[in-house]
Amino acid sequence: MGVFAFEDENTSPVAPAKLFKALTKDGDVIIPKVIEPIQSVETVEGNGGPGTVKKITAVKDGKEGYVLHKIDAIDEANLTYDYSIVGGSGLDESLEKITIESKLLPGPDGGSIGKIKVKFHTKGDVLPDNVRDEVKFRGVGLFKAVEGYILANPNY
Repeated sequence: MGVFAFEDENTSPVAPAKLFKALTKDGDVIIPKVIEPIQSVETVEGNGGPGTVKKITAVKDGKEGYVLHKIDAIDEANLTYDYSIVGGSGLDESLEKITIESKLLPGPDGGSIGKIKVKFHTKGDVLPDNVRDEVKFRGVGLFKAVEGYILANPNY
């Protein structure tokens, strides 16, 4: 088993607290609206705090699949949200799990800087480039889609 990590950073014109709320507390409702393949986000265990497991169902290439998203830590005061993708048909077969640590910081002109640390826990000693690239692409896409929702809905 190997562990492969990368860090990334994205900026947004949306204030950190508002973006955090949209990505975390309201994400179950917003994300299926802004990411077309995602059909639903449902809590299958827990109350929204650490240990909560959510099932995210999506359609890809005409096939329905899902991932299990487990909240590891959430700190609203410090705008941090850590979670793991721990299973499901949408988790690449080369992976045991993916852990993500995310934090929103104040950015330029009242906006945000989103920082993430991603760790891929592989079943073998290799992380395929396409798996890393796809996770990064989806993460940035999610961040920008939720940002777009907030900007398009100023009363949010």
